[in-house]
Amino acid sequence: MKSIRRVDGWLLVIVLLSIFFNFYHIGNAGSNVYYTAAAKSMTANWKAFFFASLDPEGFITVDKPPVALWFQALSVAIFGVSDWGVLLPEALAGVGSTLLIYFIVRPFAGKAAARWSSLIFACTPIFVAVARTNNIDAILIFTLLAASWALMKAVRKQRVSWLLVSFALVGVGFNMKMLQAYMVLPAFYLFYWLAGKASWKKRLWHLTAATVVVLAVSLSYAVIVDAIPKDKRPYIGSSQTNSVLELALGYNGIDRLTGAAGPGGKRAMHGDVVLQGGNGSTNRSANESSPSSLSDHPNDPLHSRPNFPNDGRPPGGMGGIGKGETGDPGLFRLFQQQLAGQISWLLPFVLFAAIGLFASIRRQRAFTPFHQFMLFWFAWLVPMAVFFSVAGFYHRYYLSMMAPAIAVLVAVGSELLWQFYKEQSGFWQWLFPCALLMTLLFESYIVFQSSSSLSSIWPLSIALYGLAMFCFLIAFRQQRKAARYLKIASLFGLLVMPFYWSLTPLLYGGNSTLPYAGPDLKRPNEYGQRVFGDREEREVHADLLAYLEKHYNGEKYLAATIRANTAAELMLKTDKAVMAMGGFLGTDPVLTTEQLAKMARNGEVKYFLISGFGGGGGEGNSKLIQWIQTHCQEVPQAEWQTNAATAERWSEQNGMPSPMELGVKLYKYEG
Repeated sequence: MKSIRRVDGWLLVIVLLSIFFNFYHIGNAGSNVYYTAAAKSMTANWKAFFFASLDPEGFITVDKPPVALWFQALSVAIFGVSDWGVLLPEALAGVGSTLLIYFIVRPFAGKAAARWSSLIFACTPIFVAVARTNNIDAILIFTLLAASWALMKAVRKQRVSWLLVSFALVGVGFNMKMLQAYMVLPAFYLFYWLAGKASWKKRLWHLTAATVVVLAVSLSYAVIVDAIPKDKRPYIGSSQTNSVLELALGYNGIDRLTGAAGPGGKRAMHGDVVLQGGNGSTNRSANESSPSSLSDHPNDPLHSRPNFPNDGRPPGGMGGIGKGETGDPGLFRLFQQQLAGQISWLLPFVLFAAIGLFASIRRQRAFTPFHQFMLFWFAWLVPMAVFFSVAGFYHRYYLSMMAPAIAVLVAVGSELLWQFYKEQSGFWQWLFPCALLMTLLFESYIVFQSSSSLSSIWPLSIALYGLAMFCFLIAFRQQRKAARYLKIASLFGLLVMPFYWSLTPLLYGGNSTLPYAGPDLKRPNEYGQRVFGDREEREVHADLLAYLEKHYNGEKYLAATIRANTAAELMLKTDKAVMAMGGFLGTDPVLTTEQLAKMARNGEVKYFLISGFGGGGGEGNSKLIQWIQTHCQEVPQAEWQTNAATAERWSEQNGMPSPMELGVKLYKYEG
C-alpha cells in the first residue's frame, strides 16, 4: 500500500498524455521508407543486421550507424513490416524520455518542477512530430537522457562507475547519429567539474577516464567495420571513401555545419524519382529534392528539368529541404517562421530563467547543487542553439535535441523566479510576471506567422491573456493562495499553443520523412495533396514491380537504381533485393563501370531503373548511367506500363508529372 501511495498521480497523467501523443494512430502515420526498407532487410540475415544494410544482400548501408535501427529491426521481426512495427521503438522512446526527465529533475528541484518539466517536454511540437516517425532521433534523445540520469547519480552518490556509464551511453548515442550525440558533452564535462566533490586532480582523472570510455565506445563500431576488407562487407552509405569514420566526420559531421551535405553543397542531391507504392506502410508526401538538385542540361533527356510548378520545385512545401525548411542562418534563425513553432515557444522564458540563475547565485553568495543543475541544462542548450543558428544544413526535426533543456529550464526556472516574486522587492519581483508576459507575446507572434492557417483571433487572444496574467500577478502578489493559482494558470497558458502545435501531426497527418508540426499540415499544398499522403495504389509502381518480378530469373538483385529511396520503395513491396548504386543521394562512388559490367555479365543484375530527375549525381555515377545506356536495351514503356491512363491518374493523384513525363526509363542487360 505504501508503494501505491507514493505513485505520483500527476506524473501518471503526463505519461498518459505522452502515450497519446506518440501512439495515437501511428499505424497509419507513415514511415521513412529509407529506414523502413533497411529494418526489413536487417531481419533477413545477421550480416544485414550488423551493418544496417539497406538491402538484404548487403550491397550498401544506410547513412547512419546501426544501433537505433537494431531496435526497429527487432520490432519488425516481432510485429512484421508495417508502420506500427518500425515506429514502436521511437514511440516508446518518446514516452520513456518523458519519464526520465521527471526522475532527473526531482532530486535537484523537487516534485513540482519535475512534473512541469515532463509536461513541457511532452508538449514540445517537434519532438512529438519526430517521435511519430522512424527517424531515430527519439531513441537518441532517450539514450542521452539516460546518460544524464547516470551523470546526476554519479554526482549524488560520488561514484565514478556511474560517470563511466554516463559517458559510455553517450558513446552508444554516437553509434546512432554520430557527432549529433556529442552536442551534450560540454554540459557533461562542465557539470561534473563543478559538482564533483573530489579534489580537482581526481576530477581531472575521472573525466580523462570518462573521455577514454566515450571514445572507445564511440569508435568501436567504426574500427571493427573499417577493419573488415571492403569486399567482405557492404559499402558504407553516404561516405565517399567507404569508411564509417569518414561518414562520422564528413556527411554526418562537418558537412552539416558547412552545408556541404545539403542542397548546393558538394553532395547536392541527384538521382531517381521515387516511384512510390501505396500499401499504407509509407508516407507519400516528402520529396527531398530542391531547385539546386535539378540539373540544367535541356538538351540531355537524362538531365532534363521536370516542368514542375512553383519555379521548378518538386512537392514538399515547407517539408522540403534547405533554406525553405530551416530559414536563413543568423542570430535570430530560431525565431523565424520555419523554426519558431517547432521548438522556440518558451525561449524568452529561458532567457529570464538565466537572469534569475545569476541573480540567485549573487543573492546566496554560493554555487549550490540547484545552480549547478540549472547550469548543466544551459550548457546543454546554448551550444545547440548556436549550432542550429549558424549551421549550413540540417532538418527541422534535429531541433528536438533542444527539447529536454528547454523543458527543464522553463520548469525549474519558473520555480526560481516564483521565489523572487514571493520574497523579493524591487526589480527582482518583476522577473516572473515579465517572463510570462514576454513569452506569451512571443507566442502571439509565432501564431501570427501562421495567420494563413489560423484565425487572426488567436494571436490577439494570446497577447491579451498575457497582459491579463501580468496585471493579475501584480495585483494579487500579496494574496498567496490566489497568486499560486495564477502561477498554475500562467504556466498552463504558456502550453496552450505548443500543445495545439503538437496535436497537428495527429489531427492532420505528418511528414514521415521530414517531420514537423504546425497548422499548415491541415491545408492541401499547392499540388492539391495533403502532407499526410493518400493511401491509393500507385499503379505505375505496381506495374513496374509486376513486370520485374515476372521477368526475374534468379538474379542477385531484382533491379538496380541510382538513389536509395527508389530501391527502398521497391523492396518494401517485394522480398527481393534491389541495388542502390549511388546510395541515398545518388552520389556515393560505390561502383566503377568495370565492376558494374562484371556484375551484369555474371548475372547478378539485369534490370536498371534510371530517370531524368537529376541524373546520377557525380562524374562516377554519370558514367554508370552512360554505361547502362550504351550496353543495355531500353524496355519500351508499353511493356511495363499496362495502361496509358495509369500515368495520367498518377499525375492527378500526386499533383506532379508522372514518372513517364519525368523520363523514367527501364533498361535490360542482354549480354
